[in-house]
Amino acid sequence: MLLAIDQDLPRTIDQLIAPGLAAKLDRLDLLSRKILSGRLPGERRSKRRGRSVEFDDFREYAAGDDPRHIDWNVYARLDRLFIKLFREEEDLALHLIVDVSPSMDAGLPSKLVFAARLAMALSYIGLVNHNRVSLSLFGGDPARPVQQLAPLRGRRSLQRVSSFLLDGLLLARERRGRAGAGPAQDGESPAAADFDAQLRRAAQLSPGRGITVVLSDFLAPAGWKAGLNALAAISGSGAADLYCVQVLSPGELDPRHESNRRFIGDLRLEDAEAPRHADITVSAATIARYRRVLEEHNTRLRADCLARGLAYFLVATDTPIDQLVVGSLRRGGMLR
Repeated sequence: MLLAIDQDLPRTIDQLIAPGLAAKLDRLDLLSRKILSGRLPGERRSKRRGRSVEFDDFREYAAGDDPRHIDWNVYARLDRLFIKLFREEEDLALHLIVDVSPSMDAGLPSKLVFAARLAMALSYIGLVNHNRVSLSLFGGDPARPVQQLAPLRGRRSLQRVSSFLLDGLLLARERRGRAGAGPAQDGESPAAADFDAQLRRAAQLSPGRGITVVLSDFLAPAGWKAGLNALAAISGSGAADLYCVQVLSPGELDPRHESNRRFIGDLRLEDAEAPRHADITVSAATIARYRRVLEEHNTRLRADCLARGLAYFLVATDTPIDQLVVGSLRRGGMLR
């Protein structure tokens, strides 16, 4: 990551999701590319036939059918008993997995804050449409590698979701402050090594059927394949839509954006996840080499996602949330 910047964290639900954005989100709903079966009555039309008010078809009456569903108008015309079938409506599950590791508390605008705001926006869409919404935060607390918010439904649950996210932001900021303390050490940081295991654990907490979205910078030197495999195992049963949203700051995508912060010359870069540093000389050639390595990293991540049937998006943190949600994610099939 490049340049961890101490920015003010949002403290209220209105700072996570502005009223103007909420008004735009009210017009959207989650969209599953697959036929999914919910658990509770909701506003999702399924292929199962049940007792909703939406008519679907007729079939001949059979012993044991509810006589209240007999269509007497058809009987009057055909002198045969038919019952009316209705399209059952079900809810859809949305599981959001948010990376709150110290590497996310970097960049300008902050990746951590951007991911929390996007998670809040998607939660808002799910909750106001009476779908089940659950969240997992990983990478924030070594004692609790994955923090889970149980499934919620309804607009009244918005405050609980925002409180969960805001507490996660504070914990991530505190952990980043502790990560740089202590003597220098060689080797891979524990946080980087744990990324794959924690993502795998968060994936295993998914409700199974529904939509699962991972929000992370995916800056994990040890890799991500075990975590993606765990996600693919959910999708492989045909029960879930999976999305990986890679969040990077403009300065990480192109360090030339950091020229106004004197990101050139002899510098000492400190790791946000371990007490270690690197002394480098930043030049045009160094930046060009960095951009090639990052492009290879992102291309490999995209290929690994697509090979497992997971949709992939790369998002810069200066992208307006409404533009991302109403535009890219809607075109990508997550929303309608």
